[in-house]
Amino acid sequence: MDHNEAIQHNQTGLIDRFRKYLGEFVYGGIDGSVTTFAVVAGAVGANLDSAVILILGFANLLAMSVGAYLSNKSELDNFRRHEKIEYWEVEHLPEMERNEVREIFAAKGFEGELLEKVVDVICSDRDRWVDTMMKEELGMMKEERSPFKIGLVTFLAFLAVGLIPLLVYVWDFIAGFPGNLFLTASLLTASAFGVIGFLKTYVTETSRWRGILETLALGVIAAAVSYFVGDFLEHLIRNAS
Repeated sequence: MDHNEAIQHNQTGLIDRFRKYLGEFVYGGIDGSVTTFAVVAGAVGANLDSAVILILGFANLLAMSVGAYLSNKSELDNFRRHEKIEYWEVEHLPEMERNEVREIFAAKGFEGELLEKVVDVICSDRDRWVDTMMKEELGMMKEERSPFKIGLVTFLAFLAVGLIPLLVYVWDFIAGFPGNLFLTASLLTASAFGVIGFLKTYVTETSRWRGILETLALGVIAAAVSYFVGDFLEHLIRNAS
């Protein structure tokens, strides 16, 4: 393999690895941008100071990104816990588990000698047996990808894309921003929604425009609700005081 072929091979491998985790990046990015922009919109609706918006935005961003990572880790822990139980049952209650396999495949239409052969094949290998019970009885699929990488990609996407609504407020805090803060933040976030919506179509295999417009609509609705809630509460508190 010459130098150019080696470079092309490495680039192909990198693209393939990215595609494996594209779903986590897309949904992490959507969650990050939508929730952070909703916080910003709610704070603007309540006429809060830019410094307060930064505090609320970053607090939400960091808390939610860590939460996204922990959520992925919890799913893995839950799978491992049930898998451990199934291994114990196969080891200590083999007849009961064998009957469950028989019932599962009988419900799929297998019967007679064929059913018994299927049960024998599945139960002849403990790992296959447990894997079948996890899928068919509990509806749980083993994740072949790295759980750490899944959590990490979700965390980084949430953090990176979720930071976009706050960038203009960071700029204003550091050096002063000459334009309309919320309008600029809205335009930047809309651009992020568009990019993420476009990438989402590679995961859902839907129309490019549909993916972009759906993501934009989700962000607009969340921001609008947050803005008007913030505005309503601000007026309610001001009138009560």
